[in-house]
Amino acid sequence: MGRKRRKREVDEQLLDSLFTLEHEWKEIQSIVKKSIEPTYDGYYKERLAQAKYLFLWREARYRKISAIR
Repeated sequence: MGRKRRKREVDEQLLDSLFTLEHEWKEIQSIVKKSIEPTYDGYYKERLAQAKYLFLWREARYRKISAIR
């Protein structure tokens, strides 16, 4: 009984992190797209946010978590 509850809590935390990172990635992507001369730092932050998001997305798929709330 306790194991299912812990798994559910971890799954919820994973989904929360996934949605937060997606929002962060889209925001950075929008800023880089709108800038006249984006810096390497901007590109780096965008790629880093994308990599984090995709990592959590793959983990959610592996755990078979549905993102529908």
